[in-house]
Amino acid sequence: MAEEKFEEALKKLEDTVREMESGDLTLEESLKSFEEGIRLSRFCAKKLDEAERRIEVLLKNEEGLDIQPFKGEDKSDP
Repeated sequence: MAEEKFEEALKKLEDTVREMESGDLTLEESLKSFEEGIRLSRFCAKKLDEAERRIEVLLKNEEGLDIQPFKGEDKSDP
């Protein structure tokens, strides 16, 4: 079985949220959708964390980690 991709999981999560917001689901359907949404949310968060770690490794130089703030991000934030 192929590994789920971030973009596919995010699209499913967006569809799940949209379906739940429609108000057309039964309580049982809403609970199943909520469970699936939580699973997808955790999967996406894990993939984003992995991407962040990969970027940190790529930015690492001989003197140590050289993390650059994103545009608009305040360097003084912890």
